[in-house]
Amino acid sequence: MRTFIGDQEAVSASEFEELAFGFDEGPVGLDRELFVGPPHPESAKDRQARLAVAREVLRDLREAAAAGDEIAGWDALYAKELTKTVPLLRSAARTRRSSRKGAAA
Repeated sequence: MRTFIGDQEAVSASEFEELAFGFDEGPVGLDRELFVGPPHPESAKDRQARLAVAREVLRDLREAAAAGDEIAGWDALYAKELTKTVPLLRSAARTRRSSRKGAAA
C-alpha cells in the first residue's frame, strides 16, 4: 500500500512524519537565530551570551574572509545585516504597549 501526503509519496515512517507534520530542516550555513534572536522572549543573561557568541562567530568569519575565503566573506556580510533586524515579536509587543496609552473613550 502506498501513502501520499499531498502529491508526495512517503516511503518510510520518518518521511511520513516529516511530510505530515512539516518538520522544517533549515539549510546548512549560518544559524540565523544566533544573530537575530529566538522567536520567543529571552532573558537578559541569555541575550548577552547569544550576542557574545555572535560577535565571536562574526569575527571568525571576517578573519576567514581576509584569508581568502569568499563564502565566509558573504556569510559575514549577511550575519552583520541580520544583527540589524528587529524580530516581529519584539516590535509587535512595543506597538501593543504604546497603543494602550491615553484616555479611554
